[in-house]
Formats: sequence, structure tokens, C-alpha cells
Amino acid sequence: MNHDDHVNLLRNGVITDEPTTGGTWADIGSGAGAFTLALADLLSPTGHILSIDKNAGSLREQESLMRVRFPDHHVTYRTADYTQQLELPPLDGIVMANSLHFVNAGQQAEVILLLKSYLHPGGRLVLVEYNVDQGNFAVPHPLSYPTWERLATKSGFATTRLLAVRPSRFLTEIYSAVSY
Repeated sequence: MNHDDHVNLLRNGVITDEPTTGGTWADIGSGAGAFTLALADLLSPTGHILSIDKNAGSLREQESLMRVRFPDHHVTYRTADYTQQLELPPLDGIVMANSLHFVNAGQQAEVILLLKSYLHPGGRLVLVEYNVDQGNFAVPHPLSYPTWERLATKSGFATTRLLAVRPSRFLTEIYSAVSY
């Protein structure tokens, strides 16, 4: 996948009919930042992005790319474990792309409830995940869209909808969904 694919997976979950495309967003488990860059592409420079990952080296790599590609965007980089309580401002949205599958399936609901607590009323969570329920060594606990839909409802999200599906050379297919 390339940058345009990343942007297109997020687009309809980040851009809405509301007049602003700013706000405060977090990319949870951001890694080297492919989806942080996509989020920056979709948000105006008036927005604020918090990029959170437990790998400081990945965050440094991401920061370098962001300075070149989106120098006017405000991004805060934080080395942290997103499965633990974080001090965050109320968020308009969360992007969680290819990171929930690293959480044991039995603990995913607990993590989603924690993340949901960071959202202000009306906030949304955009999930990007492999569309299977059986993983492998690199993607240990993926969840298909129907599984995500059930988990999101169980976690108190009122609405979940599928945004996009893309073929993937890894585990066949990847999808994005938004939950409010």
C-alpha cells in the first residue's frame, strides 16, 4: 500500500460534513507513521495530532518524515503503551491502524473502552485492520469487520460503519471502519 491508499482508508472517517477538518486527533500505535501522515493529509494545519507508540525510534523516523511532508502541521510525539492509561486532552478522533491486532483478543474490549474514554461526546474511532479473525506470527490477533462491529457495540459505540476495503498482500484484505 502507498500513501494514497492510507489516505483513502481514513478519508470518510476523518472528513465529515462538518465545516472544520481540524480538531485534536490521536494516532494510537502509530509505528513509523504511515497513517499519521495520512491523517495530516486529511486534517488542516489548524488541527493537532498526537502520535503515540511505544517505539521511540519509530516516532523519531515519523517526525522526520512529517517535517518534510507536512511542516505546518502540529504533531506531538509520545512514547507510551496505549494499553495503559494515558494523559490525553479530549479527542475529536482516534486512528488505530494495524495496532489493535497486537492486543490479546481477550483484552481488546478493555483497550477499546480505555480509548473510548479519551473521546469527547461525538468523537469517533477509525479502525484499520485485517479482515480476518485468525492471525499469524506478525499479526497475532486480527479482527474481521463483523467482529469489530460486535466489539464496538459492546464497548458503547452507537454506530459503526465500514468505510473501505483494500486488497492486501498480507492476510488477503484490509478494511477501515468508523465508530461513533
